[in-house]
Amino acid sequence: MKPFAVLLAAVIAFPALAQDWPQQKPIHIVVGFAPASTTDLVARVVAPKLSEALGQSVLVENKPGAGGNVAAQQVKRAAPDGYTLFVTSVAYAVNPSLYANAGYDPFTDFIPVILGPSTPNIITVNPAVPAKNLQELVALARTEKLSYASSGVGTTTHLSMERIKLAAKVDITHVPYQPAQAVGAAVAGHTQISSTSMPPAVPHAKAGRVRAIAVTSAQRSPALPDVPTVNEQGFSGFDDLTWTAFFAPAGMPQDLVNRLNAEINRALSAPEVQERLALLGLEWKANTSGEFAAFLRDEVQKWSKAVRDSAARAD
Repeated sequence: MKPFAVLLAAVIAFPALAQDWPQQKPIHIVVGFAPASTTDLVARVVAPKLSEALGQSVLVENKPGAGGNVAAQQVKRAAPDGYTLFVTSVAYAVNPSLYANAGYDPFTDFIPVILGPSTPNIITVNPAVPAKNLQELVALARTEKLSYASSGVGTTTHLSMERIKLAAKVDITHVPYQPAQAVGAAVAGHTQISSTSMPPAVPHAKAGRVRAIAVTSAQRSPALPDVPTVNEQGFSGFDDLTWTAFFAPAGMPQDLVNRLNAEINRALSAPEVQERLALLGLEWKANTSGEFAAFLRDEVQKWSKAVRDSAARAD
């Protein structure tokens, strides 16, 4: 059968599948990162509520590797019938520029279902560092050799700090760590600075083990409202978020996309879920698939430029 005929047959068949979805079999949520990661947490918060609402089992499967690319390549081959979803991070928007071959096209291989919770990146320093704000840290970097830990090459925590370095015209050595260990590098004094997402940093900042000096979002974070933004400290154009999101394989019928969007919106809106997210410094507001698609176009463009400007490569 020719490709067009295959596609036509699939289009004709999907409405029938959509009518009895999700009664045929369990729904699988494939997470592009390891257990206990932020993406994993979001998937596991949503899964039981989705299961309850749909009357069907929702199973979470972790498939880490290559910054989410391994899971992306698996899910893009799945049938677009509503039984396989992909949960990943902002790496989805970064990887097509960061990797020589990420293995997927961010605009044609998936349908954006919903934008999940996000967190600003946060710049923290060891308490022994005399800088109390970003301008003082930049001034210190011009007189002393400093290093910063991030969650790895090509992560937004790395690229955000590189953007700050370029704007300030300073040289600070990058030391990549595993995501859960990056803030610990500054706590232990292995690096003077760390650039991480909020969840691992907030407990250390509140305990005084690191000093938080800037967040990369456009507005201050409710989790640490006394910490100013990068924009407030003499730099402009920063709204760098580490976000999570739900995607479906390309070709999923629009009614299934809309149903999943509505149910995941409802799950994330639950008061107990909102409370849990807030404790971790994660923020979220309801959104449609179309709104997420527009946001994604801007994110791919922004992070593509950041990758080029920093000359970052993952392979």
